[in-house]
Amino acid sequence: MSTGFGIVGCGMIAHFHAKAIQAIPGAKVVGCFNQNFAKAESFASEYGCTPYDSLDAMLANPDISVVTICTPSGAHLDPAVAAAKAGKHVLVEKPLEITLERCDAIIAACKEAGTQLGTIFPSRFSEANQVLKQAIVEGRFGRMTLADTYVKWWRSQEYYDGGGWRGTWALDGGGAYMNQAIHNVDLLYWLVGDVTDVCGLTATLAHERIEVEDVGTAIVRFANGALGTLEASTSVYPGLLKKTEIHGTTGCAIIEQDSILHWEFAEPRPEDEEIRTKFGKENAVSGGAADPKAISFVGHQKQFEDFIQAIQEGRPPVVDGSEGRKSVEIILAIYESSNTGKRISLPM
Repeated sequence: MSTGFGIVGCGMIAHFHAKAIQAIPGAKVVGCFNQNFAKAESFASEYGCTPYDSLDAMLANPDISVVTICTPSGAHLDPAVAAAKAGKHVLVEKPLEITLERCDAIIAACKEAGTQLGTIFPSRFSEANQVLKQAIVEGRFGRMTLADTYVKWWRSQEYYDGGGWRGTWALDGGGAYMNQAIHNVDLLYWLVGDVTDVCGLTATLAHERIEVEDVGTAIVRFANGALGTLEASTSVYPGLLKKTEIHGTTGCAIIEQDSILHWEFAEPRPEDEEIRTKFGKENAVSGGAADPKAISFVGHQKQFEDFIQAIQEGRPPVVDGSEGRKSVEIILAIYESSNTGKRISLPM
C-alpha cells in the first residue's frame, strides 16, 4: 500500500524531504503547497507532484495521508494543526515550534484527531549514534559524569540576508541554538536523559542585521547527576564538524559527525575493535558545517521509514511530538538564563 505525502513549504529543506520520500519503496510525494504558487509549481515539476495554491485543497486530497511541514520554524503551528484536523498524520521539520505553547497546540491537535505526530531529528538515526546509545543503555559508561556537544559552524552574512525570516525571533525562534545546534541538543537529551538545570550565555558577534545569537555556551545538569556543555555557533570560520562526547566512570566515547574518534571502556568487548574500525574511517564531508545544503537526506529517509512503520503498526514514532518538544524547552531555558543571568530549572 502506497503512502502519499503532501509537503507544506517548498524551501531548501523541502527538497531533503522529497528526496527522502522518493527513496522509500511505496512512498510518494503527491502534492505540495507554498504561499508563493510559482515556487510550488517549480518544486512540483522537479518531483512529479501536484502543486496547490491552497492548503485546504491539498489537505482535501484523499491520496495524501502524511503531511510534512517545511515552513519557517515560527510558522509550523497553523499548517500542522490544519493537517491534523483534516485527519492527516503530521511530520514537522525541526524545531516542532518556537514556543512551548505552540508545541503543545500541535501535540494537542494531533492527539484530538488521533493522528501521528513526529519531529524531524535525523541525527538519532545515525548508525554511530545508535551504537553509542546502545552502549549507554547497557551501562558501559558506569556512572555518567560529563556529556558535551559542540556545533561550531559558519554561516555567511549572505545566508542571513538571503532569507527574510532567518535571524528573526518571530520566525526563526532563535539563532545558532534553535536553528542549527538543536539537532545536537536533541541528541544529547536522547543519549543522557532529562535536563534539570541550565546556565547559558549567548551573543551576536559576527553578523549584522540579525536579532538572534550567532554564538552561545551553556552548562547543563542532567537528571542522572551528570554535567555537560552545549556550545552553538554560526560564527566559527570555516565551520567544523559537530562533535559529541560522553564520559563516565568506566567509559569514554567521542563522535565527530558520524565518525567515532574515541571508544574505550574499562571492560573491553570483542566488538569494540570492530566498532572502532567501522566508524573510525568515515570520511565525513562538511555535514552542513559551512553550507546548509551540504547534508545528506539519508537520515531523513530513515526517520520517514520509521514514521511510516509507526503508522502501520499503530505505535508512536521514535521522535514524536513530546520528544520534539524537549529540545525546544532546553533551548528556551538557555535563552532565559542568558537574558536574566539566572540558573533556570526544568521543566519550565
